[in-house]
This record gives sequence, structure tokens and C-alpha cells, in this order.
Amino acid sequence: MHNTKIRALTILALGLAFVASGCGKSMNDRSSEATTDEKVTINMMHLWPAAGAPGQHQVVNEIIDEYRAENPNVIIKQEVLDNERYKAKLKVISAVNELPDVGLTWAAGYLQPFVEGQLFTPLDELLHSELQDSFVAGTTEAFTVDGKIYALPLEFNIAPIYYNKQIFAQYGLQIPTTYGEFLQIVQTLAANGVKPIALGNKDRWTGSLWYMYLADRIAGTEALTNAIKGTASFTDPGLVEAAKRVQELVDRNAFNEGFNGLSNDEVKVDFISGGAAMYLMGTWELPNYTTNQEIQQSYRDSIGFFKFPTVDGDKSHIDSWVGGPGVGLFVAENSPVKEEAKKFVKYFVKRWGEESVTGAGVIPATKVNTSKLQLPPLYIDLLNEVNSATRFTLFADVQMASGAAEVHLNRIQALFGKEITPEEFAQAHDEAIKTGK
Repeated sequence: MHNTKIRALTILALGLAFVASGCGKSMNDRSSEATTDEKVTINMMHLWPAAGAPGQHQVVNEIIDEYRAENPNVIIKQEVLDNERYKAKLKVISAVNELPDVGLTWAAGYLQPFVEGQLFTPLDELLHSELQDSFVAGTTEAFTVDGKIYALPLEFNIAPIYYNKQIFAQYGLQIPTTYGEFLQIVQTLAANGVKPIALGNKDRWTGSLWYMYLADRIAGTEALTNAIKGTASFTDPGLVEAAKRVQELVDRNAFNEGFNGLSNDEVKVDFISGGAAMYLMGTWELPNYTTNQEIQQSYRDSIGFFKFPTVDGDKSHIDSWVGGPGVGLFVAENSPVKEEAKKFVKYFVKRWGEESVTGAGVIPATKVNTSKLQLPPLYIDLLNEVNSATRFTLFADVQMASGAAEVHLNRIQALFGKEITPEEFAQAHDEAIKTGK
């Protein structure tokens, strides 16, 4: 998708430190916990709009409709924003402690300040209900702080390199297993006027995926993890070399023009329509290549994937992935309908695991028996990769404290823009992580 870092933040500082977005109605405007016969309104905020994530959007609405049918006294109001707007708004509303009753959060370092600000309520009672043995190993731990769980995970993601099979066939290209083979593919495509890689680095974390894989392959998983934790340095020769390789890709015209000014949403449309040959992204994109009926079947059929290649006798294995638990559901600590919100979260997590597989093509954080389900081959292949992976490194910006995460993301963009050297990139990370903020 990570080690947390403890720091004391006021609620105001928390809001300024985050990247997120949310529900605007004040909690003070709503009545306190209602009795069974009274109407209860639960405000929910999520990041699956109909336009950008139709499969997930539909599943959310189906689950809400089911819950309301069983609980007619409950009204569930949704606020739906895309990923970046969600993050931006969560930043604002956390500063004034006006979170929705139910919302989505990321794990580890991202979660930590919310917990310290006493904004999320513990959900251990839900975890220890019939959900106790439902989750994939390692997913709930990422949302646990000081022995308490503060969100229930919904997804488990890994980040493959998706590729266009038709473009590869047109130029006689084979799936690469080594970085040298990968660079040859980039060279061939660029020489023929084809965009090798779709990248929307305006969002910054998209570029981080490329750096993290290169760092993992060259320096090793342990070196990367320890540098993020602050127990080792980003000036490790392998980690600096990874930053150099990023700039080498830029020099080779591996990415579409203007990548630092384009969002991920903009470039993924170009990839799915055949405008670029490759695209590194999490498996939350799977629905667009499997179940999304709004995308032509011929486009969906043309998408395959491969693992990030090995690099020069690398120190990690090709089955080492950047990924881990995706978003999880939280309940706001100051929600006036907290107990009803918890009941809804428990119901939602259970139904999400059952419905999101066939309804959206999502790899859920809960265990699902897919043996009797009719699923697209791409989904099955990636699910098998999740099951056989040797290790995961959670996304760097999720692992880091919020302040350090901002430094990381900003320096990633500067690195891709060749505004800083690899050595300056490394030094900036060490300085930010040392602050513990």
C-alpha cells in the first residue's frame, strides 16, 4: 500500500499537515444518538465517484441500499470526491474536528496524527466480532496504533506495470524480466513515436511508485524500509542510484510530455485508449480493465501486466511488491451517531468483501473464496500474485509522518523535473525524517 511515527500534533496542526478531503456538514447540526424508532442520519464520505470508479461507486450504493432496507430508520448521506479532492478536504475538516461519521483513511503514518488528535474512535469491538478471522494477514495491523485498531481495511493493493498487448505485439516486444530489457522496450517505443509510459506526476505519489521500485530492486527492501523509518539513510548508495535511474528514464523520454503538470486521472484515460504502452499503478485500477462497462471491451482485453523487472543483480526479488492495505473505514470519535455508524461499518466491510470482487473487480482486504466465481483472467492472475508475493513495501508517503511525506512527494516531483540532484533528494529526506513530523 509501514511503520508509524509518534508525534504530538494539535488538531489544527493535523489539518494543516494532511492531504485529503471530506464532508462539510457540521456535527453540531445533528442530533445525538437516536433510539431505534427515530431517524438516524449517518454522513459518509468516500473517494469513488461514478465517473472515475463506477464499479466501486455502484457497490457502495448497493450496500447502502441493502443496509437501509434492513434498517429503515437509518439515512445515509454520501459525499463523494475524487482521490485528490478527498485528501484536500479531509485536511480542512480535520482542522476543525468536523469529520463525517464514516469515512476513508489510509494506514500507518497517515493514520497516526488522526489517532493522536483523537479524531478516530477505536473499532476493536468490530474486529473481534464475526469479522475477526475475515481479514487477509497483515492488513489490520497497518491500521493499528498502540494495540487498538482505528479503521477496518477494505482493499489490498499491489502495483504492477500494466501494458498494452496490442502495442507490444505491433513492435515485437516481449514482457521484460530484467531492467535492461525494460530499457530496450522504452527505446524501441520512443524511437517509433509511441509514448512508452503514461505518468501523471502532478499527483506526485505516482512518481514515487517508480522511485520505490527502483530503490527496492537496487538497494533492497530492507534498506528502503529502514531509510523510511529513519534508522538508515537515504544516502545509501543504492537509494541514490535509484534516484539517478529515475532521471535516466526522464532523459530517455520514457514518460509522456508534461508529466509533472498532468494528473493521474488525465493520463490513465490516455493509457486505456491506447495512447501509451505502459502504466505503473495500484490494483485499485483493476475495475477499469475488467468490469467497467463504460470502457470498450477491446480496450479492456488489450491490457496485461508484468512485475517490475530485476535491476543489475538486484538485492530484492521480483516477487517483492510495492503495495499493501489500501483504504480503510473509520468512525469519527465525536460522531453524535457513533454506535449506529459502527454498526454500518461492520455491515459495510462484510458486504464489501462479498460484493466488490464481482461487482467492481476489487481485491478486498477480507478473504474471499473465488473458486466458484466467474472472474476475468487479469483479476485472477493478480490475485494469485498477491497470494504468492514474498514481501510488500507500503507506499512511502503512507509510511512517513505527514510532514516528511510532503517533503518526499515534493522532492519526487522535483527529481522527475530534474530540479534537484539525486544527492540533494536523499539529503532532503534524511532531514525531514529526523524531525519526526
